[in-house]
Amino acid sequence: MKVKNCWEVIKCGRGPNGRKENVEICPAAQSNDFNGVNSGDFGGRFCWVFAGSFCQGNVQGLLAKKMKNCLDCAFFKMVKEEEGDNFITTLEEAKSKILL
Repeated sequence: MKVKNCWEVIKCGRGPNGRKENVEICPAAQSNDFNGVNSGDFGGRFCWVFAGSFCQGNVQGLLAKKMKNCLDCAFFKMVKEEEGDNFITTLEEAKSKILL
């Protein structure tokens, strides 16, 4: 079963192929640095670490300011449940697992 990325669940139109006119592609949909993290494409299942992601109908700012909202997000909770013990929450975790 293929897992879904944030833009597929939220349907914001900011995925890698963007489907809405005049809509900027999300930073989470552009980053190859985190491709595969939490089984996602680009950063699509790690969106909570990206400033400028689109959540709750708004472009979100810095990680420090948005993380509280992310912890309450249904998508975040879904990824956490689907990934189980392999769930990666932070940049530090991702970097240490990518470098191994």
